[in-house]
Amino acid sequence: MKTTTIGLDLAKNVFHVVGLDHRNKEVLKKKLKRSDVLPFFSRLEVTDVAMEACSGAHYWGRELEKQGHRAKLIPPRAVKPYVQGNKNDYNDALAIAEASKRPKLRLVKVKTVPEQDRQALHRLKEGAVQQRTQLCNQIRGLLREYGITPPLRVSGLIQSIPRILEDAENGLSDDFRLSLSEVYQQLMEVTGHIEAYQRRIVAGARANEVERRLQTIPGFGPVVSSAYHAAVGDGRAFRRGRDVSSYLGLVPRQHSTGGKTVLLGISKRGNRYVRSLLVHGARAVVRVAPQKKDRLSRWVTGLVAHRGKNKATVALANKLARIGWAVISSGGAYQAQ
Repeated sequence: MKTTTIGLDLAKNVFHVVGLDHRNKEVLKKKLKRSDVLPFFSRLEVTDVAMEACSGAHYWGRELEKQGHRAKLIPPRAVKPYVQGNKNDYNDALAIAEASKRPKLRLVKVKTVPEQDRQALHRLKEGAVQQRTQLCNQIRGLLREYGITPPLRVSGLIQSIPRILEDAENGLSDDFRLSLSEVYQQLMEVTGHIEAYQRRIVAGARANEVERRLQTIPGFGPVVSSAYHAAVGDGRAFRRGRDVSSYLGLVPRQHSTGGKTVLLGISKRGNRYVRSLLVHGARAVVRVAPQKKDRLSRWVTGLVAHRGKNKATVALANKLARIGWAVISSGGAYQAQ
């Protein structure tokens, strides 16, 4: 019986495959080592290969598409309802194959290598920022134990540590001064990594034609444009701008029943990092909106007056996400009205 859909359960070393025919009957069941995956699929006829959009999925999607197969990356939350019986790798692969046949399923686009490169750079920067925050909090806590209250800002803390080390009358022991000096060097090293990642992101945004057009949108600087482009890609995975804002978790959650529509706060699904960048960019636009007379600024100013600054900021982030998709899809730049 011809296999029309294959569910591939990804793993580090051992992969599980379940194939379905056109009647959704199981006709293939196999366990593969990592080195055997691509040779196995090279011997099959062209078919749909469904995978969860998890670690390594974009790599396998690209490799399978090179062989002519149609890679379908499925959000994990869309697969969970199809898992039947006890959880095991074969049942997971079967659930992936069955979920891929949903007519209204929204797939995750297979990322290109440049898109993954940009996303990796942002993730490295985000991880370094988190590491710096942890170090700063640790240093502040340790210094408070010795009766020293350092500045709250990162820049102020970095500038104050050398003065604290040189102050011979602050009561710090030689042993703690050595420990503080070592953690200060660690903090400076992480800060250097953050600055290097920032320079690479800005340089990449200036060199990329799509990201230059995105920067014509209010609130879209080099970092926001780079992260947004890495997440959305060429925009063809979305039918309209609202799908992008929904993908980024900027639309209201619903809890409707009995014909009564109840809208709650934003869903906060999808890419948290890009969503936070859009909100920060929107906050900058809201701050200067009263000084401008264009259509977007007037809309934001009116919304702030009626709903408050925070709600207006999130609503603007939603609108900016839609505008970003329109700029990418149209091939043009943002035109203020």
